[in-house]
Amino acid sequence: MSKKCVHKGCGKKYEDDNEDCVYHPGPPEFHEGQKGWKCCKPRVLTFDEFLAIPPCTTGKHSTVDDTPQPEKPPQDESIAPKAVEPAIAAPAPRLAQPTNAPPRATPSPAPPEDEDDDPSLPISTGATCKRKTCGATYSGNASREGEQCLHHPGVPIFHEGSKGYSCCKKRVLEFDEFMRLQGCTTKDKHLFVGSGKKGEETLDTVRHDFYQTSTTVIASLYLKKIKKDSSTISFTDPTTIDLDLHTSDNKSYQTSMPLYAPIDTEKSKYKIMGTKVEFELAKADGSGWPVLRADERLTGEIIQTGRAGRV
Repeated sequence: MSKKCVHKGCGKKYEDDNEDCVYHPGPPEFHEGQKGWKCCKPRVLTFDEFLAIPPCTTGKHSTVDDTPQPEKPPQDESIAPKAVEPAIAAPAPRLAQPTNAPPRATPSPAPPEDEDDDPSLPISTGATCKRKTCGATYSGNASREGEQCLHHPGVPIFHEGSKGYSCCKKRVLEFDEFMRLQGCTTKDKHLFVGSGKKGEETLDTVRHDFYQTSTTVIASLYLKKIKKDSSTISFTDPTTIDLDLHTSDNKSYQTSMPLYAPIDTEKSKYKIMGTKVEFELAKADGSGWPVLRADERLTGEIIQTGRAGRV
């Protein structure tokens, strides 16, 4: 009889107890808008990106959840509680004049649901349904009659300790309970591949800024969710950077960026991050850069602390 693994990031059904399991052994961490797992370093901004963080540990499947609980901040026992002072009777409050209560904010409507699968597109065996909390996998059967996709069409909502989805009213306190929330909407078929009709949105410009030292220009191009495997960045010559960037939300940005002054291409480097590309450009001549791009209008100022613009 098959069993379901309860390890975070796995959730697969298995029969062989010796089968390898790839999972997150640590608890989730949400801090100042960033999301990740305590057991590994990646941090992301959106909940969908958080669920897509690849597991970091290989072990064996289990039906017992051995994930440690999130640590609680230690209490300082040296601070003794203050003695309770006798309460002083407060003056009787003045009665407030009746006012019209402000209208309650209506919750944002659930986003439109994803499209159905295109029958002409192939589905890989083992593909997982893309709808939230469904988790069904494709078994490879030619017929898909009788499928039932139970899912949440809304977005996750975390507010003052409670957790739930915008599409239904149920709220829980613990993250494990949130991950087990049963869907509230049923569709006739799962969504394994989608329609395949979404084309990339081509961006003409992205925001940038930079600052500099006597030897280096540190520049940032702000574009979220850049796919490292399908994007290319190259220092083609000392005065040009070629960019071909693609994101996981179907956006693309291609340009040849002319630089204000030459750089040392061997010493220059870049890093793709969650919300931007960061460049560390080694100056070839040590001159000051009033702008980042050669085609930007000069202001007559040498900017040392950063300058926002668009490329």
